[in-house]
Parts: sequence; C-alpha cells; structure tokens
Amino acid sequence: MDDKITKKIIGAAINVHRVLDPGLLESAYQECLLFELKSIGLHVKKEIALPIVYKDIKLDHGYRIDLLVENKIVVELKTVECFTDVHSEQILTYMKLGNYPLGLLINFHTKLLKNGINRFINSAQ
Repeated sequence: MDDKITKKIIGAAINVHRVLDPGLLESAYQECLLFELKSIGLHVKKEIALPIVYKDIKLDHGYRIDLLVENKIVVELKTVECFTDVHSEQILTYMKLGNYPLGLLINFHTKLLKNGINRFINSAQ
C-alpha cells in the first residue's frame, strides 16, 4: 500500500517538474505538488510543526515538515545543487521524531527529477 502511495507522490512530483522545470524557489514546487497530490485524492498537510521531546520536555522548536502524505509519508523538498548528508539526516530525524515510517527527499533543482529523489525507511519503527 505505501509503495503505491510513494509512486503516486513521485509521479505527481515528476508532473510538477515537467511543467515548471528547475530554477524556482522551493515554495513554488511545494504549492504545486500539494495541489497535484490533493487532486489525485491523497490526504496532504503542509508545514507540519514537529516538536522535539527532550528528557520528557516538549520543545516547540519550530521544525516543519514540508508535506505529510496520508499521515505517514514525510516529503521534504529541496532546490539545491546536490544532496548532502545533512539533507538525509534532516528527513531521517523528522521521521524519527514523528514516528513516520517512510520519507521522500525530492530535489527539484535537477535536469531529470528521477535523479533527485531519495526514499527513506524509518528503521526505528
């Protein structure tokens, strides 16, 4: 089931990339991808606040997940030359803090979007 959802997310992201091409701000891709995902019937929330729990204290630190699909797949969008280890650690941390099973890291600043997509699994679940 989750593979079907991730395929739909990737397909929607490819559609957005084909129309807009690289070179825009992350927020433009976020809004368009949000529209695409909702138009194919997926439940999507954007800019989900993610608090940190540290020694039983909940800290509203201000981390925000770009998109959360079907309340279980974290979608982080980037417009960078290339991914770094920090980008991977960011999405893995979001997945761990929110106890989400899957994540997609999508870089719209690529010639071919398929080269800018990484899938992550929360091994802590």
